[in-house]
Amino acid sequence: MSAGKNFVFRSVRSAQFLGPRLGSSFWPTAYSLFSTHVSDQPSFPGASAVWTEKLEFSHDRRSNNMHIYRVMDRAGRVVKPSEDPQLPKDVMQKMYKDMVLLNHMDKILYESQRQGRISFYMTNYGEEATHIGSAAALSPEDLVYGQYREAGVLVWRGFSLDQFMNQCYGNCEDGGKGRQMPVHYGDKQLHFMTISSPLGTQLPQAAGAAYGLKRLGTGRCVITYFGEGAASEGDAHAAFNFAATLDCPVLFFCRNNGYAISTPTAEQYRGDGIAARGAGYGITTVRVDGNDVLAVFNVTKAAKILAVTENRPVLIEAMTYRLGHHSTSDDSSAYRPQEEVSQWGSTDQPIARLRQHLQLKGWWSNEEEAAWSSTAKKQILEAFARAEKKLKPNWKEMFQDVYDTMPEHLVEQMIQQENHVLKHKDIYPLSQYKF
Repeated sequence: MSAGKNFVFRSVRSAQFLGPRLGSSFWPTAYSLFSTHVSDQPSFPGASAVWTEKLEFSHDRRSNNMHIYRVMDRAGRVVKPSEDPQLPKDVMQKMYKDMVLLNHMDKILYESQRQGRISFYMTNYGEEATHIGSAAALSPEDLVYGQYREAGVLVWRGFSLDQFMNQCYGNCEDGGKGRQMPVHYGDKQLHFMTISSPLGTQLPQAAGAAYGLKRLGTGRCVITYFGEGAASEGDAHAAFNFAATLDCPVLFFCRNNGYAISTPTAEQYRGDGIAARGAGYGITTVRVDGNDVLAVFNVTKAAKILAVTENRPVLIEAMTYRLGHHSTSDDSSAYRPQEEVSQWGSTDQPIARLRQHLQLKGWWSNEEEAAWSSTAKKQILEAFARAEKKLKPNWKEMFQDVYDTMPEHLVEQMIQQENHVLKHKDIYPLSQYKF
């Protein structure tokens, strides 16, 4: 492979199965298959195989187990030196500092929701390496379609703490004008499509966007993130098939974190994870240790090369673990033992692994750790305080930005709402809203 790494992409491309044609025109063709002039090898247009005279069903649901590519062991040591991407010190330190910053932001905003200061939040505990490793391997111009747990991608690309806080508070400085739930980020300048709540809708959208980029010949790719639970949605299967048949330069990045909210993987599917589906759709596939930021970096970088040079989709399954609750609406203690969470948090935490790696290289110290942790918390709390003091958007925003020219029925509704607000201005907290 041009990327020079030893992990294996599995690539299977097959023609579309046309099926038997009924009618008189079919039978002469069918008869000719049995003539002595035709090779006695299967020639079905939908598969490549060989004959067998043994009636045998395949019962092994995990017969095609894929290996999990890694660079570091759990102690942060590089297992095979040739797999070390040899990233510069400043890049490695940025990776670590961004992961720590994201971790502190999660803690503060999670507690903010528990105090009733924002309405909703989703943490990224345990999955930070999937964000930072993949984001670092892409170009800033590559288009991102997230699901809802990819805040680290935005941290890497320069989404400010003020932007994070303004969005979660839905204040007048929020780029989405307060119309979205918290954690539904988006930024046109950073090529990050705004998150939408329905599960899986980003997947076919990403395939379509990648097809458009291919036709434009930009050399850019699309990456779309999703969990293994979202892979059970119909949109995922449609996206895989369209991307494969249309040869779209899109990276399907699956964060297999063990649970689809409260449903464990054992109850979600019977196959070998999500990677096993790649071959079925003719998609180049690789599986990676999602807690190893260097492995994620290598895989994503190589996947992008394949996607843009050969115009093909790539499926990446990052094996990881969700240490936090699914969201602030969830209590994971109801469906998984605390001992399981504690074990993953103590033995395979991506931030701790990267810190050990940096310390082994002499690129990080306890003093630097304390200084950055203090600085990050201070910056987050300052942005938090600024966002909390800002006014809410003008209520008229709910009627705007849908049509180029507002239709008469919406104009009428807006006038009715304005009259209602003026009539009851002593009841509504108008001082909290921008006018």
